[in-house]
Amino acid sequence: MNRQKIKIGVVGIGHLGNYHLQKYAKLENCKIVAVADTMLERSRKVADLYSCTAFSDHRDMIGLVDAVSIAVPTGEHHRVARDFLAAGVDVLIEKPICATLEEADELLKLAREKKLILQVGFVERFNPAIMALEKVIEKPMFIESHRLHPFFERGTDVDVILDLMIHDLDIILKFVASPLTSVEAVGIPVLSSKIDIANVRLSFASGCVANITASRISAKTMQKIRFFSSEGYHSADCQKREILSLGKRKNDSGQVEIYSNNIEVGSHDPLEEEIRSYVNAVISRTRPLISGEDARKSLDLAIDIIRKMKTAEVI
Repeated sequence: MNRQKIKIGVVGIGHLGNYHLQKYAKLENCKIVAVADTMLERSRKVADLYSCTAFSDHRDMIGLVDAVSIAVPTGEHHRVARDFLAAGVDVLIEKPICATLEEADELLKLAREKKLILQVGFVERFNPAIMALEKVIEKPMFIESHRLHPFFERGTDVDVILDLMIHDLDIILKFVASPLTSVEAVGIPVLSSKIDIANVRLSFASGCVANITASRISAKTMQKIRFFSSEGYHSADCQKREILSLGKRKNDSGQVEIYSNNIEVGSHDPLEEEIRSYVNAVISRTRPLISGEDARKSLDLAIDIIRKMKTAEVI
């Protein structure tokens, strides 16, 4: 596989699937050989664009591809990914990994048994602003995040927690790296039958507290996350891909002063970086940056949050 191009397939040719195809087409070590969508006409349209084969059934791609991207609705993640993993094909699946923990566990087991790459598409982990935070954050003690979007029909097959908030849950679990001690959550449906706006308060054994808001019924888009700690304040704007990082130090007079950290923020495209990272994991046979095990942790928390919202339970 190191000497030949990786034969790529994409399942689900909607909003995200089309973006995946664009990024694969830029990589010299990849060749798009097949696409699949239940709407065959959609498959055929992009197949003409990328000179590959179109299918309506993803299983027809098996035997033709080395690795796939799966960008189907969440409820179909398990079924589609299981078919490819069982056939020995590496998988990049859009977040969340699955709709249930039982489904996620089956995929993880298959990937382990067959020594396959299973990466999950938490694209915000590849956001230049989030990656720059790794240079300054040591021990966050308070986190505040807002992920607010206007309403779109796309994504409303799941609650806003699995649609939007799960990005921030993944980021927070990564940076805090401490056991959860309590979860408080409220949320309501507004424009769909699922929860459309939600607020969550997480407490960790380290003493860190995170306050998280997600909405898909907002007039404007906001994707910001702020970290407060004894060493300073760090704010990432995921939409603008910018960070503000402030530290503190004592001046010559012994007084504490605030200074700005001069942190370089990359200019790369997050999805292109995600796809590149996946392809590198496939080639090198190494653990992906965001593994199935990582994605299971955020799914576990998201499911707990949804349960608490729907039962008004707080522990």
